[in-house]
Amino acid sequence: MRTTLDIPEDLINEAMKVTQASTKTEVIKKALFNLIQKNKIKSLKSYKGKVDLSVDLNFVRDRK
Repeated sequence: MRTTLDIPEDLINEAMKVTQASTKTEVIKKALFNLIQKNKIKSLKSYKGKVDLSVDLNFVRDRK
């Protein structure tokens, strides 16, 4: 999809250096991917302490 964006050139250049992206498209894709991942992790953290993960691995693996 083609989209026209007005992004400061110095911001794009710095992001390209930091991510070692060779194109502006690549740096935008990486930025969007990282933003999505960060928000997914943030939402998963809301479950901290709310999910019981006490599993008896010997029982699960049928060991005696």
